[in-house]
Amino acid sequence: MKDDSVDLIYLDPPFNSNANYNILFKSPEGQGSDAQIEAFEDTWHWNDTAEEAFDEVMRSGNTQAFELLRAMRQFLGDNDMMAYLAMMAIRLIELHRVLKPTGSLYLHCDPTASHYLKLLLDGVFGAKNYRNEITWKRTTTHSDSRTWSKVTDAILFYTKGKSFTWNVPREPLSDEYRNAKYRHDDGDGRGLYRLDNMTSPNPRPNMMYEWQGFPFPSMGWRYKPDTMQKLHDEGRIWYPKTSGGDLRFDRRPQLKRYLSESDGGVMGAVWSDISPLNSQAQERLGYPTQKPLALLERIIAASSNEGDVVLDPFCGCGTAVHAAQRLGRQWIGIDVTHLAITLIEKRMKDAFPGIAFEVEGRPQDLSSALDLAERDKYQFQWWAVSLVDALPYGGKKKGADGGVDGIIYFKPDGKKTEKAIVSVKGGRNVSVTMIRDLHSAMEREGAPIGIFITAALPTRPMEVEAAAVGVMASEMTGRKHPRLQILTLAELFQGKRPDIPWVDASVLKSAKREDQTKQGKLL
Repeated sequence: MKDDSVDLIYLDPPFNSNANYNILFKSPEGQGSDAQIEAFEDTWHWNDTAEEAFDEVMRSGNTQAFELLRAMRQFLGDNDMMAYLAMMAIRLIELHRVLKPTGSLYLHCDPTASHYLKLLLDGVFGAKNYRNEITWKRTTTHSDSRTWSKVTDAILFYTKGKSFTWNVPREPLSDEYRNAKYRHDDGDGRGLYRLDNMTSPNPRPNMMYEWQGFPFPSMGWRYKPDTMQKLHDEGRIWYPKTSGGDLRFDRRPQLKRYLSESDGGVMGAVWSDISPLNSQAQERLGYPTQKPLALLERIIAASSNEGDVVLDPFCGCGTAVHAAQRLGRQWIGIDVTHLAITLIEKRMKDAFPGIAFEVEGRPQDLSSALDLAERDKYQFQWWAVSLVDALPYGGKKKGADGGVDGIIYFKPDGKKTEKAIVSVKGGRNVSVTMIRDLHSAMEREGAPIGIFITAALPTRPMEVEAAAVGVMASEMTGRKHPRLQILTLAELFQGKRPDIPWVDASVLKSAKREDQTKQGKLL
């Protein structure tokens, strides 16, 4: 990405919580299915990768950040936390590079590492560019043993420079505040108002003038004479008077602030009004650590304007890009897993029908697909099953999937739900044994259809073995469908898809369709 190209960055990286997080999928009947895929492992270890990240910071040219990281290593040693911080440090340096001079960054974290991350941000952005630590009450209290209940996250707010985009966030006035402050009414139809000081907070010699017979305050008036005259003509200045109606020059005039014109109170840095996503929340997609849209909309609205570029470099299930789209911003989302990208694609298309965006880094031809298969077989499997709109199945544990990499639910009679199981092979050599294994898995799982996806060309014996499994007749289509189908990646790139009657795509939860007249766009 280019230097100085992004207006706002929000990142919700792993928290170093030493936990594994799964994406939860549901069967069409609404019951919890076996398809629970590990989205990411939030566990870090000091190893060659961590050492390389540490060296990258050293070579980055940011001596302050490296000296700070080196001091942390001396204090912490080569442990899991240090590995996490080395990983984060080089990424924060890159994020600083792509941020515009007027840009802002919000880093979402929890108390596990927030104090270390704040030091890293001081090293990368400069302590003078720290703006706030926002405390979000993400849950209600629960029965923690021996400690205060852990109910908050921290969101660290930094800017790249002194000048930055800031749209003052407001919150509704409480009934208590309104009743206590808005006590005056002149009966002129403008309603209740409160009185506000008109004196300057700092000495201002050019504001030291007499007004309507009232001497100036010790530091001067807050407003220039022409502004004071305008306020006077509009009846917005309250003048102190005696019971007989004469002006009292021993007191000062004050400004009338009308309740009807109030935008609300200035929002503070403790947010307890945005609830977390519970299991019944309509926007919940089953992704671990998913954050509410309202949280991201508040951040984006405060620190960017329409048309600005929002970047989420750990975009997970895409809440930040969804919020950016709703608010008319351009956006870029980055994630390392094809599971997350597939979920975001579905989310954005469901919420914004007709939306146009591009996915970079996904295999676009056979050679890039084979390269992915060699680098990470699980990412390859998850990408391949997404090509046929299958639900990913199994995990990274050996033998966990029983030879099944994906599931496609369908209703051959329009009523009863059946499943097709998908097996993916990314190797350069395939054999008839693999077809027999898939057939065995179909029998074991009670699946009337099996889909065999292969990077290599199938052999003639494989095709014969697949044909011998037979066909499935469907009243809905009036056709017969092969029970075991072999699809090559080359065919999938050309648009060929499994021959299955009436696929039910409800296994992935759909995002609510947005009623939006003004949409953002992908950068």
